[in-house]
Amino acid sequence: MKKLVLPAFAAASLALASCGGGAKTDDHKDSASIGSENKATTEPQANVLTAEEQAAGWKLLFNGSNLDGWRIYKNKPSNTWGVVDGTLHCTGSATDKSDMRGDLLSNEQYENFELEADWKLAPQGNSGILYLVTEEFKAPYESGPEYQLIDDENFPQKLEGWQKSGANYAMNPPSKLAAKPIGEWNHTRIVVNKGHVEHWLNGEKVVDTQMWTPEWEKEKTTGKWKDYKGYGTAKKGHICLQDHGSEIWFKNMKIKSL
Repeated sequence: MKKLVLPAFAAASLALASCGGGAKTDDHKDSASIGSENKATTEPQANVLTAEEQAAGWKLLFNGSNLDGWRIYKNKPSNTWGVVDGTLHCTGSATDKSDMRGDLLSNEQYENFELEADWKLAPQGNSGILYLVTEEFKAPYESGPEYQLIDDENFPQKLEGWQKSGANYAMNPPSKLAAKPIGEWNHTRIVVNKGHVEHWLNGEKVVDTQMWTPEWEKEKTTGKWKDYKGYGTAKKGHICLQDHGSEIWFKNMKIKSL
């Protein structure tokens, strides 16, 4: 598989690996292989917009070929993000699971928007999609709310409700667990409109909340974010993909301003 990395931060090239046996010469194919071929031919092309989506104002956040439109938070040196087989890929690490690695930031900022993305996480993985992120703090999570992505079933530590997939991390637990088994693709939708936030996971609305209300302020000031004065205060900011030391893949990332 071929991997492209940010030119400014690439530290080394990724080894190419391939596997497979010889080609079959039998003209007769079993039903499983025929079904697989039919699925491949009917699956829509990734990382493209339909004419209807373009007319509705959708724009791709990831073009499937390179990291145009993205950079590392605060322009830190990092080589953990790249493009593998048409997916936006974070390599992860077997030893470094900190939240101070190379988070990936959109060049553009967004205020009121609808965002969609497909993602797949490695076993025991942990990541997130942050929004309304600014860069005056040490880490993106100090400003931007986070849509949590995690291995709900096999994470090596006990998870609270507000840490489960689809949660508004450390603020609102998901109303239901809607993530697919690890190794399968999930579909995420995030809507932010004048402080009204919706988190959707695989077609299920799992969070519906309003920012900057008295209830929101109480949750912020009595919970994990009580010492982070800048958390959730920005009305406009970047989209950010978290590198928490776990391998994760994204595709079909698109956004529409509201």
